[in-house]
Amino acid sequence: MSTPQSRRCSWVSNDPLYIDYHDNEWGIAQYDSLKLFEKLCLEGQQAGLSWITVLKKREEYRRCFFDFQPEKIIQLTAENIEALMQNKGLIRNRLKLNGIVKNAHAYLNMQNNGEDFSTFIWSFVEGKPIINHFNDMSEVPITTDISDSMSKALKKRGFTFVGSTICYAFMQSMGLVNDHFQYCDKK
Repeated sequence: MSTPQSRRCSWVSNDPLYIDYHDNEWGIAQYDSLKLFEKLCLEGQQAGLSWITVLKKREEYRRCFFDFQPEKIIQLTAENIEALMQNKGLIRNRLKLNGIVKNAHAYLNMQNNGEDFSTFIWSFVEGKPIINHFNDMSEVPITTDISDSMSKALKKRGFTFVGSTICYAFMQSMGLVNDHFQYCDKK
Protein backbone atom coordinates (compact mmCIF):
# COMPACT_ATOMS: atom_id res chain seq x y z
CA MET A 1 0.00 0.00 0.00
CA SER A 2 1.22 3.48 -0.74
CA THR A 3 1.93 6.21 1.74
CA PRO A 4 1.14 9.91 1.39
CA GLN A 5 4.82 10.49 0.64
CA SER A 6 4.77 8.07 -2.31
CA ARG A 7 6.19 9.39 -5.54
CA ARG A 8 3.87 8.63 -8.42
CA CYS A 9 3.83 9.23 -12.14
CA SER A 10 2.86 12.84 -12.83
CA TRP A 11 -0.37 11.87 -14.67
CA VAL A 12 -1.98 10.59 -11.47
CA SER A 13 -4.51 13.00 -9.98
CA ASN A 14 -5.44 13.30 -6.29
CA ASP A 15 -8.54 11.17 -6.86
CA PRO A 16 -8.30 8.15 -4.49
CA LEU A 17 -9.68 5.87 -7.22
CA TYR A 18 -6.94 6.97 -9.62
CA ILE A 19 -4.24 6.66 -6.96
CA ASP A 20 -5.38 3.13 -6.14
CA TYR A 21 -5.46 2.24 -9.85
CA HIS A 22 -1.92 3.56 -10.37
CA ASP A 23 -0.52 1.96 -7.24
CA ASN A 24 -2.18 -1.45 -7.50
CA GLU A 25 -3.02 -2.14 -11.16
CA TRP A 26 -1.44 0.04 -13.83
CA GLY A 27 1.73 -1.44 -15.28
CA ILE A 28 1.58 -4.68 -13.27
CA ALA A 29 1.94 -7.69 -15.55
CA GLN A 30 -1.44 -9.38 -15.97
CA TYR A 31 -1.62 -12.82 -17.56
CA ASP A 32 -5.25 -13.78 -16.86
CA SER A 33 -7.10 -14.02 -20.19
CA LEU A 34 -10.43 -12.75 -18.85
CA LYS A 35 -8.83 -9.79 -17.08
CA LEU A 36 -6.97 -8.95 -20.29
CA PHE A 37 -10.24 -9.22 -22.22
CA GLU A 38 -12.05 -6.95 -19.76
CA LYS A 39 -9.33 -4.33 -19.93
CA LEU A 40 -9.19 -4.39 -23.72
CA CYS A 41 -12.95 -3.80 -23.82
CA LEU A 42 -12.73 -0.98 -21.28
CA GLU A 43 -9.86 0.67 -23.15
CA GLY A 44 -12.15 0.71 -26.18
CA GLN A 45 -14.81 2.48 -24.13
CA GLN A 46 -12.25 5.17 -23.34
CA ALA A 47 -11.75 6.17 -26.98
CA GLY A 48 -12.03 9.97 -27.09
CA LEU A 49 -12.37 10.26 -23.30
CA SER A 50 -10.13 10.26 -20.25
CA TRP A 51 -9.34 7.01 -18.46
CA ILE A 52 -10.72 8.35 -15.15
CA THR A 53 -14.14 8.57 -16.83
CA VAL A 54 -14.07 4.84 -17.58
CA LEU A 55 -12.48 3.99 -14.24
CA LYS A 56 -15.37 5.64 -12.40
CA LYS A 57 -17.83 3.59 -14.47
CA ARG A 58 -15.91 0.30 -14.37
CA GLU A 59 -18.02 -1.36 -11.69
CA GLU A 60 -21.20 -0.64 -13.63
CA TYR A 61 -19.62 -2.11 -16.77
CA ARG A 62 -18.73 -5.21 -14.79
CA ARG A 63 -22.30 -5.49 -13.53
CA CYS A 64 -23.93 -4.92 -16.92
CA PHE A 65 -21.51 -7.13 -18.84
CA PHE A 66 -21.48 -10.09 -16.44
CA ASP A 67 -17.97 -9.45 -15.12
CA PHE A 68 -16.81 -9.64 -18.73
CA GLN A 69 -17.65 -13.31 -19.20
CA PRO A 70 -17.74 -13.64 -23.00
CA GLU A 71 -20.17 -16.58 -22.95
CA LYS A 72 -22.77 -14.38 -21.25
CA ILE A 73 -21.98 -11.20 -23.17
CA ILE A 74 -22.71 -12.81 -26.55
CA GLN A 75 -26.27 -13.48 -25.39
CA LEU A 76 -27.03 -9.75 -25.20
CA THR A 77 -29.65 -8.71 -27.76
CA ALA A 78 -30.24 -5.42 -29.56
CA GLU A 79 -32.99 -4.77 -26.99
CA ASN A 80 -30.51 -5.34 -24.14
CA ILE A 81 -28.09 -2.86 -25.71
CA GLU A 82 -30.93 -0.37 -26.13
CA ALA A 83 -31.69 -0.68 -22.40
CA LEU A 84 -27.98 -0.19 -21.60
CA MET A 85 -28.08 3.00 -23.66
CA GLN A 86 -30.32 4.45 -20.94
CA ASN A 87 -27.86 3.57 -18.13
CA LYS A 88 -26.07 6.71 -16.91
CA GLY A 89 -23.47 4.48 -15.27
CA LEU A 90 -22.12 3.58 -18.72
CA ILE A 91 -20.74 5.57 -21.62
CA ARG A 92 -23.87 5.67 -23.73
CA ASN A 93 -22.37 5.08 -27.14
CA ARG A 94 -24.13 2.34 -29.09
CA LEU A 95 -21.08 1.47 -31.20
CA LYS A 96 -18.91 1.09 -28.10
CA LEU A 97 -21.47 -1.00 -26.24
CA ASN A 98 -22.00 -3.22 -29.28
CA GLY A 99 -18.21 -3.40 -29.56
CA ILE A 100 -18.03 -5.30 -26.28
CA VAL A 101 -20.44 -7.89 -27.70
CA LYS A 102 -18.45 -8.10 -30.93
CA ASN A 103 -15.21 -8.51 -28.94
CA ALA A 104 -16.78 -11.31 -26.88
CA HIS A 105 -17.58 -13.16 -30.12
CA ALA A 106 -14.00 -12.65 -31.34
CA TYR A 107 -12.57 -13.82 -28.01
CA LEU A 108 -14.68 -16.99 -28.09
CA ASN A 109 -13.76 -17.64 -31.74
CA MET A 110 -10.09 -17.51 -30.76
CA GLN A 111 -10.75 -19.87 -27.88
CA ASN A 112 -12.70 -22.25 -30.13
CA ASN A 113 -9.78 -22.24 -32.56
CA GLY A 114 -7.38 -23.23 -29.78
CA GLU A 115 -5.87 -19.77 -29.32
CA ASP A 116 -5.34 -18.74 -25.72
CA PHE A 117 -5.98 -14.99 -25.41
CA SER A 118 -3.24 -14.36 -22.84
CA THR A 119 -0.63 -16.27 -24.84
CA PHE A 120 -1.68 -14.37 -27.96
CA ILE A 121 -1.48 -10.95 -26.24
CA TRP A 122 1.84 -11.65 -24.54
CA SER A 123 3.37 -13.00 -27.76
CA PHE A 124 3.75 -9.42 -28.97
CA VAL A 125 6.36 -8.79 -26.25
CA GLU A 126 7.79 -12.34 -26.28
CA GLY A 127 6.12 -13.15 -22.96
CA LYS A 128 7.88 -10.56 -20.81
CA PRO A 129 7.33 -6.87 -20.06
CA ILE A 130 9.24 -4.19 -21.91
CA ILE A 131 10.76 -1.84 -19.35
CA ASN A 132 10.93 1.75 -20.54
CA HIS A 133 12.90 4.54 -18.86
CA PHE A 134 10.80 7.65 -19.26
CA ASN A 135 10.83 10.71 -17.02
CA ASP A 136 8.07 12.79 -18.58
CA MET A 137 4.82 12.40 -20.54
CA SER A 138 6.45 14.01 -23.57
CA GLU A 139 8.75 10.97 -23.88
CA VAL A 140 5.96 8.39 -23.85
CA PRO A 141 4.77 7.27 -27.29
CA ILE A 142 1.07 6.93 -28.06
CA THR A 143 1.74 4.06 -30.48
CA THR A 144 4.64 1.75 -31.28
CA ASP A 145 5.39 -0.83 -33.95
CA ILE A 146 4.26 -3.46 -31.44
CA SER A 147 0.92 -1.75 -30.75
CA ASP A 148 0.47 -1.39 -34.53
CA SER A 149 1.00 -5.14 -34.95
CA MET A 150 -1.30 -5.99 -32.04
CA SER A 151 -4.02 -3.74 -33.45
CA LYS A 152 -3.84 -5.37 -36.89
CA ALA A 153 -3.86 -8.89 -35.42
CA LEU A 154 -6.84 -8.13 -33.15
CA LYS A 155 -8.80 -6.57 -36.02
CA LYS A 156 -8.02 -9.60 -38.20
CA ARG A 157 -9.59 -11.77 -35.47
CA GLY A 158 -12.74 -9.62 -35.42
CA PHE A 159 -12.11 -7.25 -32.50
CA THR A 160 -13.22 -3.64 -32.64
CA PHE A 161 -12.12 -0.44 -30.88
CA VAL A 162 -8.57 -1.79 -30.94
CA GLY A 163 -6.63 0.88 -32.80
CA SER A 164 -2.93 1.22 -32.16
CA THR A 165 -3.37 4.00 -29.56
CA ILE A 166 -5.87 1.89 -27.61
CA CYS A 167 -3.54 -1.10 -27.87
CA TYR A 168 -0.60 0.87 -26.48
CA ALA A 169 -2.69 2.14 -23.55
CA PHE A 170 -3.81 -1.47 -22.99
CA MET A 171 -0.18 -2.63 -23.05
CA GLN A 172 0.74 0.00 -20.47
CA SER A 173 -2.13 -0.80 -18.17
CA MET A 174 -1.66 -4.58 -18.31
CA GLY A 175 2.10 -4.42 -17.78
CA LEU A 176 3.21 -5.54 -21.24
CA VAL A 177 5.21 -2.34 -21.12
CA ASN A 178 6.30 -0.69 -17.88
CA ASP A 179 5.96 3.04 -18.45
CA HIS A 180 6.07 4.11 -14.81
CA PHE A 181 8.36 7.11 -14.75
CA GLN A 182 11.88 6.61 -13.43
CA TYR A 183 11.14 8.57 -10.25
CA CYS A 184 7.93 6.64 -9.51
CA ASP A 185 7.97 4.32 -6.51
CA LYS A 186 6.26 1.69 -8.68
CA LYS A 187 9.16 1.53 -11.14
